[in-house]
Amino acid sequence: MKKNIQTLQNIVSRKGSSKVLTFSIPHVFKALQLLSNEKYVSRSTLGKEVHLGEGAVKTLISHLKEVKMIESTRSGNYLTEKGKKFTSQLQKIIPKECKIEKNNLTPSKNNHAIILKKYSSAIKTGVEQRDYAIMYGSSGCTTLTFKNNKFVFPGEDKDCLNKDKKTRQILLEKLEPSDEDIIIISSSNDSFVAEISAKNSALWTIATN
Repeated sequence: MKKNIQTLQNIVSRKGSSKVLTFSIPHVFKALQLLSNEKYVSRSTLGKEVHLGEGAVKTLISHLKEVKMIESTRSGNYLTEKGKKFTSQLQKIIPKECKIEKNNLTPSKNNHAIILKKYSSAIKTGVEQRDYAIMYGSSGCTTLTFKNNKFVFPGEDKDCLNKDKKTRQILLEKLEPSDEDIIIISSSNDSFVAEISAKNSALWTIATN
């Protein structure tokens, strides 16, 4: 799986250009997710969903075509078989995400939760995951492990959502966790920042373990 993250890193390299790119690996991942959910995706839709300007979208599409992940027709951009396989591999580890409301555990206005399947052994204290999220503007990041039908902090055994039945139920229903899964919840006043910082934290957790 580290190889997949390196592929994402290669996609966001400057490729000999001195121009600084305005997108990075979590943006590419979001673009691939969007492309996997739709048969065709236009440039304007990519720009809107991934929060990139017209020039950046054009460059992103060019880089994805260069590694044969996507192709284009008049109907829009679509994943190639190689792109489908690559995205599917990532989605086996990161199959689900969801938004959760402000709560005692994550008090910001916008909170984005992302699950990593069977990655509990990769987590030490959760500080690393927080740092990866803060790199993308997160105001805070909480990492939980799912163990014995409980959401617990790394290295602990107490159910930290025992008194917050609503948030617990949302995570159970939306993410469908099982033992040894981890959930990274990134927070921000901006919903896109919460999402993209959560993706960055998840992807770099995979890359470094």
